[in-house]
Amino acid sequence: MDIGKAFTFPFDDQEWVKKLIIGAVLLIIPVVNFIAIGYMIRVMRNVAEGDTRPLPEWDQWGDDFMKGLLVALAGLAYALPILLVNGISAIFGIIASSANSDGVQSVMALCSTALSCLSGLWGLLIAVVIPAAILKYAQEGEFSSFFKFAEIFQWIRDHAKDYIIAVLVIIVARILSGFGVIACGIGVLFTMFWATLTMGHILGQLWAATNPPPAAAAATSYGDYTPPSPTISDEGEEV
Repeated sequence: MDIGKAFTFPFDDQEWVKKLIIGAVLLIIPVVNFIAIGYMIRVMRNVAEGDTRPLPEWDQWGDDFMKGLLVALAGLAYALPILLVNGISAIFGIIASSANSDGVQSVMALCSTALSCLSGLWGLLIAVVIPAAILKYAQEGEFSSFFKFAEIFQWIRDHAKDYIIAVLVIIVARILSGFGVIACGIGVLFTMFWATLTMGHILGQLWAATNPPPAAAAATSYGDYTPPSPTISDEGEEV
């Protein structure tokens, strides 16, 4: 995988300024930001297909919106256990604050802490798994792909080394995107979308590396050898 290219590829496009401005604006508008997420899915596919200028045109707003919406719904479904645990933890906190007994307060505080740790661990698991789930969805185009957990975890195990690199690239891009805040919040509009594109590119590379298109797979199986094309004899028979 070309890690450096994942960070710099947007600037190879002749219209990168226009495309990044559109994506940056869309990304900060609630609900409308689903379009920017769907755009990232198209970036993934373009990279996987070997497009040297993978930034697509902003010409599929409806389709991008639906793709982004499904990604958001899947993310919400993944986060439901966290919401449930945090709700229970809040109830324990209320009980602890209103209890007159020190024993009850201690027990409630302990339970609340344990649930907070559980919530954190689940959040970490989501952060590790969701990129693979998004890649699975991009490949198959079905909402159910997000929840094929057995296949997703098996795929992660089979490609653990490359996947860890991809996840680290995504984390670094998100950290770097935070530096946009330094520019009084203006720069973050662009760096957040840039980080989204970086995620799309590195996952697209991973897609290409682990699931080569049929033509590439055939070329790999033959190596440098090109099977001879059949010829036709004077009698009209294939030889």
